[in-house]
Amino acid sequence: RDADSSGSGPSVKLVDQPDRPHHRRMNEATAATAAEKQDFIRQIVDEDNATGKHGGHVATRFPPEPNGYLHIGHAKSICLNFGLAKEYDGICHMRFDDTNPEKEEQEYVDSIIGAVKWLGFDFGANDEYLYFASDYFDLMYEFAECLIEQGDAYVDSQSPDEMQRNRGSF
Repeated sequence: RDADSSGSGPSVKLVDQPDRPHHRRMNEATAATAAEKQDFIRQIVDEDNATGKHGGHVATRFPPEPNGYLHIGHAKSICLNFGLAKEYDGICHMRFDDTNPEKEEQEYVDSIIGAVKWLGFDFGANDEYLYFASDYFDLMYEFAECLIEQGDAYVDSQSPDEMQRNRGSF
C-alpha cells in the first residue's frame, strides 16, 4: 500500500502478475459490478425490509456449543450473523447451547467469547444478548409440559432399538 497523492488515505497498487493467471486485475468496471452484487441473504433481508416484514427489524443468532474451540466455519458464521446485525442496525443473540455438561468446560466458553470479541463484535452494551440455554431449562420444561397437555407433543417411551426399527429409513 502506498499513500495516495491527495494524502487522504491509503491506496492499493494493482500489479499484473502474468505468472499467476488465476489472479485477474480488478479495474473500475469490475469493481463496480462486484459492489453491486449481493449475496442471497442480504437480498432476502433487503426484500423483507422493503416490504415491512418483521417491522424492518433484523435479529440473528450464533448458537455455539461450548465443547471445543472454534474453527474457521464458526468464524464465518460469527462474521455473517454479527455482521448482518451490525450492518442493518439489528441485534445478534449469542446463545450457548450448553446442554451436555459432561463435555462442556468454562475454558471453551471463555475462548468463544474471546473469539467473538477479537473479531470485533459484542453482545450488547451490558451483554444483554449473551445467553446460556441451561439458564432456561426450567422454562423449556414448562413449555414442553404445556405442549403435551395441549396434545401438540408427546413423550416417546420407546427404547433406542424400538425407535430405530420404527423410524424407517431416511
